[in-house]
This record gives sequence, structure tokens and C-alpha cells, in this order.
Amino acid sequence: MRAATRFSGPAQVSNAAATKYTVASTALAVIRHIHVSNPSGSAVTFTMSIGADAAGTRIFDAYNIAAGVVLDHFCYYAISPSEIVQAFAGTNNILTLTIDGDLITLG
Repeated sequence: MRAATRFSGPAQVSNAAATKYTVASTALAVIRHIHVSNPSGSAVTFTMSIGADAAGTRIFDAYNIAAGVVLDHFCYYAISPSEIVQAFAGTNNILTLTIDGDLITLG
């Protein structure tokens, strides 16, 4: 069964890599929308990875989000059972992240 789901947020992003979503071992997930807002008066970098954070797993790598700007990234990232999504920002607790998509229950 497929269900539209909010996987994470809205929640602030810390300045250390942290798991924002873990796919259940009995499901597949498809990330369809990543929303990041920067309500501050300064630019902040944003990094996000599928899997443990490393240069080879990043879908955003120190991506600069200007002051007062919203990033809406419409996408199609298939995420395997038990896989994680991690994110962090250049400045602690400024950016707000929301991740939406489809959850597909296996079996």
C-alpha cells in the first residue's frame, strides 16, 4: 500500500549531522519534496545525505540558502528499507526542514 507521508519536520536543523528519517524495515520510501526555509538575516549552508553523511552520499553539499529564502526541491529519491536520511546546517537551529513523500509498505 502506498501512502502520502510527512517523513520529517517541520523541525530546525542542527549544525551536526543528524538522522532526520529512517525507513522502516518493512517499507520503501520515496522522497518527493524537500522544503528548507531560512528565516534569518544571514545566509546558511545546508547539507543533506541519503545514508550516513559522507561526500559520496550527499544530495546537497554545503548548499547556500540566502537570508529569508525558501528552498523547495521537488524530487524522486527512492530510499531502501532501514536506510537513513541525514542533514545539518552551517549554523545551529536556523534552518527549518520538512521532508515529504510516499511510503510503500512491503508484503
